[in-house]
Amino acid sequence: MSEKRVHVIIHGRVQGVAFRASCQRQAVALGVTGWVRNRWDRTVEALFEGPAAAVDAMVRWCHHGPPMAEVTKVEVMSPPDAPIERGFRVRG
Repeated sequence: MSEKRVHVIIHGRVQGVAFRASCQRQAVALGVTGWVRNRWDRTVEALFEGPAAAVDAMVRWCHHGPPMAEVTKVEVMSPPDAPIERGFRVRG
């Protein structure tokens, strides 16, 4: 099974709608590790790593997010060089 790691930025109405908590629940359910956090510019940023199919499922999930979110754009980028994550956490 191939592993995958991606860095994403989610735009739209994604803060104040439980996006981070919902993202964490979804990631844990799929066995994806990494983190999610709010950014100063009202976007949400995340790093996902794990089995390629599970990471791809997380990216697809980000295109709609939780029920109250209104996602307008999802940027998928190469991840920054960083240590491998354990578990999935919500950052500040």
